[in-house]
Amino acid sequence: MRESLDTVVIGGGHAGLSISYFLTDRDREHIVLERGRVGETWRSRRWDSFTLVTPNWMNQLPGFQYDGPDPEGYLPRDDISGYMEDYVRTFSLPVRPGVAVTALKGRSQGDGYTVQTGDGSFDARNVVVATGAFQLPKIPGFSAEITQDVHQIASNDYRNPDTLPDGKVLVVGSGQSGCQIAEELSDSGRDVFLCTSGCGWIPRRYRGQDTTWWWAKHTGRFEMTVDQLESPAMQFACNPQATGKNGGHDINLRLLARSGVILLGRLAGARGTVIELGSDLQENVRKSDEFAAKITKNIDEAISKAGIDAPKEEISYDSDQASKLGLPSYDTLDLKWEGINTIIWAIGFDLDHSWVDLPVIDDQGRAVHKRGVTEQPGLYFLGLHFQHTAKSDLFFGIGEDAEYIADSIETRY
Repeated sequence: MRESLDTVVIGGGHAGLSISYFLTDRDREHIVLERGRVGETWRSRRWDSFTLVTPNWMNQLPGFQYDGPDPEGYLPRDDISGYMEDYVRTFSLPVRPGVAVTALKGRSQGDGYTVQTGDGSFDARNVVVATGAFQLPKIPGFSAEITQDVHQIASNDYRNPDTLPDGKVLVVGSGQSGCQIAEELSDSGRDVFLCTSGCGWIPRRYRGQDTTWWWAKHTGRFEMTVDQLESPAMQFACNPQATGKNGGHDINLRLLARSGVILLGRLAGARGTVIELGSDLQENVRKSDEFAAKITKNIDEAISKAGIDAPKEEISYDSDQASKLGLPSYDTLDLKWEGINTIIWAIGFDLDHSWVDLPVIDDQGRAVHKRGVTEQPGLYFLGLHFQHTAKSDLFFGIGEDAEYIADSIETRY
């Protein structure tokens, strides 16, 4: 099978569906290729109790703002894919599920591109790569040196506590996923160890509103562009510790420690049953609190500047809190001795553009673009983390970048 179309969109997640909305609205011929079902990543690469960390009112795919009964709630995993299925039906978006793209190449003759799949090829003048920001879980090479008696999985393969072997669990990584998984395991009665980083946390609510409400409405944080960051590297910083589970609540290293989770420094190496740990635990707790203090100060300043009547609130960030926790200090840890039978890697994800056979990927595996537009005519990326602003990969902000790319496609003709 070989088809020719004006535009092929690769990926049927919220990014791919958003650009499809604008192309459909403009009567532009296109299809959306999705390797699984609509929103497959949300279905099969998230644990059972997963929820969004942004409230429901922020679910604003183009032309389809959330209008349900719980705007301040947090959409659970199955409802996220349901929201996207409703989106496809409402606007009759041309999605083809079950089509896995294997390669993207320039055409041998004429302009445009060839999209190769397991079911044939597509020729297109325009291609939008909307496969998401993160595809491959980061797992250090030394993981292969750990005894095979310990079960190892990435966070995207975790489902619930009952699916793990009996025994204690080591979670590596204290970003959103790591902290949420550690909390769930601890609440289920598991003994949990958590290797930390300097990832910060945010209060779930502050001065009468969800913290993200202040970000969206008053502080301008979501509108920050890449060139406004203190350092370009900040666009790849971890997402702050937050959760929407059970209606949303604070989650951070100090709270996890008080609930019984044993905090450790960063995981520096491993061999056999022994893991090596950094001496940065106290520093990581301090950095996490400093981030939250910076966020609340930013909100306070925005409230004062706008003259908003909001209830006063103080959150204590005592610089000595970390030491007051009485955290144990480990240089090494023997997994067998401690009874740790499972390691869950939650240290982030890398992009996988190995199938893109075009000169638009740098030596770090990242797409070279300006707001999703590459130097290859008719080739675009959408849904990347901090593609243009801090909200670029969110349900709340994807529409702006999708419309920008739709405009770019229009101007080619």
